Formats: sequence, C-alpha cells, structure tokens
Amino acid sequence: MAATYCTAATLKASLGVGTLYDSYDWIETTCQTAQDMINSFLWFDSAPVVACGLTNNVATIAIANPGLFATGQTVTISGAGSTYNGARVITGTVPWTQGSTTFTVNYFTFPYLNYPRGYSFLQFAITAANDNWHMIQPSGLMLGADTKTTIYENTPAINSAALMLATSIWQARMATQNGQAGIDGYIPSPYTMSASMMAAIRGLLSPYLNPGAMVG
Repeated sequence: MAATYCTAATLKASLGVGTLYDSYDWIETTCQTAQDMINSFLWFDSAPVVACGLTNNVATIAIANPGLFATGQTVTISGAGSTYNGARVITGTVPWTQGSTTFTVNYFTFPYLNYPRGYSFLQFAITAANDNWHMIQPSGLMLGADTKTTIYENTPAINSAALMLATSIWQARMATQNGQAGIDGYIPSPYTMSASMMAAIRGLLSPYLNPGAMVG
C-alpha cells in the first residue's frame, strides 16, 4: 500500500530528483519506511498481544490493556502466529463486558503480578488444532476500528514530520561519504539512523503521540 503521510511525489519534489528513480521503488520504500516508523509512535485503537492459547476451537488471547475491547467487536490480530492472525470477532472477555460469555482463566499461568490492572483476556472462535498457552515475544498487535489513519494523513504536522524523516532516510541511504571527511573538512555523523532521528521530529508529533510511546 502506497505511503500517504509523505507520498512518493512529495518526496521526489522535495529532493529534486525528477524522473531519475522512476524505474525503482526506492522513493516509495523510503516513504513507507518513514510512515511505518511514525505509526509506531502514534495513537491508534490497539494493544500488544502478549500471550495466547487454543483449546477445542476456542482461542484465548491476553493483551496488555485492561479493557480496550468488548464482546462482539471485530478486531484484527497480527504478529501472533498464523493460527491467530486475521480479523476475529470477540466472544468473551475477562474482565467481563456486556454480552460476554463466562470463562475462567488460570491466573497462575500468567506471569504478570499486576493483573488485572494492566491486562485482559479475550476469547475467539478459531477452528484449529489445540495450542498450549504461551507467551508471544516480541508482542503481537490487536487493532480495533481504524479511525485515525485518514486523520493522520491529512494532518500537516504529521505530513511535515514524515517528509523530514523520509528525507533523512533517503540522504543516509544515498550518502557516499559514510563518516569520511568531505571537501570542506566536515565529517558526517556515522549515527545518522540513531534515536536522534526520531527525536528531531518528536516536537511535530507530540500532540498525537501514544502515551505508551512516551515511556523511557
């Protein structure tokens, strides 16, 4: 899917490369990379999937949020394994939500002492072989209704941040000096893709940041 925060046309115009790279996907890949990085900091209706298991065609999944989703809601799971990934309809929740089926969770198998303050359990009907309860590392993702992407792609501050980030990625990708002294004696930083790259645009993104992305 083509990047929308900073489009290929916008980046090409900013870089002044004309049609030089029309036969490659480098421009589009750079824009998508910038958008993916920015999305990891923005606030969506989502939660990390931290554990899952399946018994008798009923899957139980633990997410790192105490009550984000409700019974009957359709969510999209990714990064949790092919058995669990995809659009799923919630049939039960713990803590309980209106219309939820009743099910019991063995809390002793869940290695987080702060339950239920930071976690909840959801059930789904999935026809597949039984799968023992296990942790998911790195965590998967559960996404509810996407009401934000269209807003974000029409937000000038996010558009500007994506263009700045895409430009930095492009310049680092195409740089030939790689830390060697230039003709004027300037020595480019060898850490062009460090954490400082995101720090440079954090001011533009700050009104839209996910609180979870601000930790640390």
